[in-house]
Amino acid sequence: MWRGREGTSPARSSAPPRVPTPSPRPAWELAGGRAPEPIGSLQEHYYNLCKEKSKKINPFILHILQGVDEEIEQGLEGITLNVAGNNHLIPVERITGDDFWILSKVLEKNPYINGLDVRYNRLRDVGAYYAAKLLQKQYNLIYLNLMFNDIGPEGGDLIAKALYKNVTLKYLRMTGNKIENEGGMSFAAMLQINSYLEKLDLGDCDLGMQSVIAFATVLTQNQKIKGINLNRPILYGEQEESTVHLSHMLKENHCLVELHMSKHDMRNGGIKQLCGALYLNNSLRYLDVSCNKITRDGMVFLADVLKSNTTLEVIDLSFNRIETAGAKYLSETLTSHNRSLKALSVVSNSIEGEGLVALSQSVKTNLTLSNIYIWGNTFDEATCVAYSELIQMGYLKPDNTDVEPYVVDGHVYLAEVSNGLKRHYYWTPTYGQACIHSANAGFNLVPATSKTGVQEDPSLGNWRMFGFVSQPTANENVVV
Repeated sequence: MWRGREGTSPARSSAPPRVPTPSPRPAWELAGGRAPEPIGSLQEHYYNLCKEKSKKINPFILHILQGVDEEIEQGLEGITLNVAGNNHLIPVERITGDDFWILSKVLEKNPYINGLDVRYNRLRDVGAYYAAKLLQKQYNLIYLNLMFNDIGPEGGDLIAKALYKNVTLKYLRMTGNKIENEGGMSFAAMLQINSYLEKLDLGDCDLGMQSVIAFATVLTQNQKIKGINLNRPILYGEQEESTVHLSHMLKENHCLVELHMSKHDMRNGGIKQLCGALYLNNSLRYLDVSCNKITRDGMVFLADVLKSNTTLEVIDLSFNRIETAGAKYLSETLTSHNRSLKALSVVSNSIEGEGLVALSQSVKTNLTLSNIYIWGNTFDEATCVAYSELIQMGYLKPDNTDVEPYVVDGHVYLAEVSNGLKRHYYWTPTYGQACIHSANAGFNLVPATSKTGVQEDPSLGNWRMFGFVSQPTANENVVV
């Protein structure tokens, strides 16, 4: 049995479970500060297990399970249980390894739950142990979000090994858990065996060069994975090895639809390698190379490959430095040659007015290019007028760009609006609609679909179940 700071072994105590009384007090907490008596089956099961194991009742879990019970009573199936720990609208007691142990017992073999979102909690390696056990026993789970739960290399290894025999899980988010090189190697080894997982997010996991190379090697053989996120590995050296190996992988892999390579320290030599592979690849539709060191010279290679590549639909170049010359290279190709690209993000790329106006002309002549994001560059009056006309004349829908025109004293200006390719990757808004397509256009233009009827939705960890009901924390902000 695992033993950690959270005390995974049930400790018997004669004292009743203590439930904190937050202020303001939620409706689901009684005046005396005690947890309410359960009324539904899941709620009752959780309540009884806490009593049996002498564990403290987490009122947040009890509240969420009450809502699920009500949905089950209405005949709904395929529910995503959302117990994200960064909900600001109701008092939250973040889930620990102990809490997840009891919750996993409740969910074992439950036919109504096929999605579980426990992001921004405190599971740590202890909770990862019970998550691994759940993956071995829950045969309906197709989506699991464990992002930012302080899971380390040992916990990552346990989850990876649990997936050796799992045949149901389609999408796993491990974002922000520091599983490091050791954990990354475990997941790479898992992909040699598991042929059911379709999307894996290991962004911000402190992967090392060795594990990135291992993923590149494995993905030359694995023909099931449709999307992988390897953002922000810990790399040393100036030779862009990660880009070289992933480029070789793209030459061999004809199944991968979505590839995220943000913060890979990629330069012009790296993008040249990547573009060389894209001449031979006929499956990749979403390429994310944001937050790198690509300049205008790198756009020469990208513009050239876009003349012949007919599969790429979304390219994220945000936070590079392609400048006006780079924007012109892209504009020329998008105006005269390419008719497959649907969305382009050049946010914060040191582009001045001439380059932005050139891109606006591409939108006007290329009817396929429906989404463009330009905020963070240098807007002159010509730029403001050009994009204002695009929107007014119907060439560019307001939801498909991150700027909105307004007029002051007869002059047109552009204001930022909260639209983009993946604005809700880390967070969703405190107020308003969480499942909004305009803020997450990349995942909606290129969904990682499967025959099980699953499509991405970033507000649910980039995963949505068709025809199913979810319980999004519609309104949450990142608090780590």
